[in-house]
Amino acid sequence: MAFKRKQREEVRVELTSMVDVVFLLLIFFMISTTFVESSGIDIDLPQAGNQKIDKQPEEVKVYLEKSGLIHLDDRLISFQDLKAHLAGFGDRASHTTFVLLADEKAQHGKVVKLMDAAQQAGFAKLAIATEPETTKR
Repeated sequence: MAFKRKQREEVRVELTSMVDVVFLLLIFFMISTTFVESSGIDIDLPQAGNQKIDKQPEEVKVYLEKSGLIHLDDRLISFQDLKAHLAGFGDRASHTTFVLLADEKAQHGKVVKLMDAAQQAGFAKLAIATEPETTKR
């Protein structure tokens, strides 16, 4: 007597739902992550009672280290080259914000020189970056 053999189904692991879950987690982390805009320049900003200003569409960020080195965005630049770069803005300078990020231990005279260079180039808007003041109790 010949019995019919029952065909066995091959066992499969369904990965579709696991891929969906991983994809949703990826989307969640991409949306909930905040991106901090900071450069690789080591600057300790002074603390002050901050008044938050809105980020302007056009701005020039100049960093002054405590050693006196000047950075335009992320590149090292001399004071004369910075003045030439600022002068290149021409009429756009009156609508562009000059953001100065000076270390709290930077020499006051260098800070004033940078502000003066911006004013001579025609920048009407000046923002000096600070950290929020921490309260001690």
